[in-house]
Amino acid sequence: MAIKADVLKMDLGSEGFLAALMPRVLGGLRYVATRVLPPVMFLALIIGVWEIACSGPDATLPPPSVVIEDTWVLISDPFFDKGNLDKGLFWHLASSLKRVAIGFALAASIGIALGVLIGQSTLAFRGLDPIFQVLRTVPPLAWLPLSLAAFRNADPSAIFVIAITAIWPIILNTAVGIRNIPQDYRNVAQVLRLNGFEYFFKVMLPATVPFMFTGLKIGIGLSWLAIVAAEMLIGGVGIGFFIWDAWNSSLISEIILALIYVGLVGFMLDRLIAFIGNRIGGYAQQ
Repeated sequence: MAIKADVLKMDLGSEGFLAALMPRVLGGLRYVATRVLPPVMFLALIIGVWEIACSGPDATLPPPSVVIEDTWVLISDPFFDKGNLDKGLFWHLASSLKRVAIGFALAASIGIALGVLIGQSTLAFRGLDPIFQVLRTVPPLAWLPLSLAAFRNADPSAIFVIAITAIWPIILNTAVGIRNIPQDYRNVAQVLRLNGFEYFFKVMLPATVPFMFTGLKIGIGLSWLAIVAAEMLIGGVGIGFFIWDAWNSSLISEIILALIYVGLVGFMLDRLIAFIGNRIGGYAQQ
């Protein structure tokens, strides 16, 4: 009888475990069906159409099968380094990301500070906003000759182009967030006699995080666009130079592979900023 009771308990325990597991399994299947499957299907459709359209004798671009065949060495070994500029794609992407990280960090720190200034001060807003509106319309590469003349070096010139390109959405979105802080919040801060430090972290930051990170997301995208274009002109190790060098060597498959990597890295940078924004937003709301 004791053995039968133990078996019964095991059966009930298994049923309870399955009952608890089923919602998670169904949730996972629902996520795959709604989030993963649609992009996979459309990607397969695009690749199929591309393969068919570019497989004819008069096609000017290689189909996916030829791209993989031509660039398999780059795909299978992205870490090779034969010296000088003969490097794998990992090193080109790493060099570009290093420049983007420095330039974007400068743009974020200066842009947030200026955004807070013109958001808080009406005088600063009236004096600086028209200037910023004019400067933000200047194309990124138009700054490159000026930066080369000023810095006389490729790396700081590229970093300057990144910073000057990314800074404007950060400034303007931060300023909008500051100016949209409800007056009730400001009144409460005055009643509670919050100092500048407390006002920033308890009132200003929670109210402006969504605006601020909208500017940062736009800025990181512009940074990645700017560095690829700038590296085509300044040369050296970098994904932009890799694309330009492949074009000069008529290696169209390598250009396509590099563009895929550029898109994937840009997507990951956007997701990274969104993830940080969600975490900081959640912390600021506590």
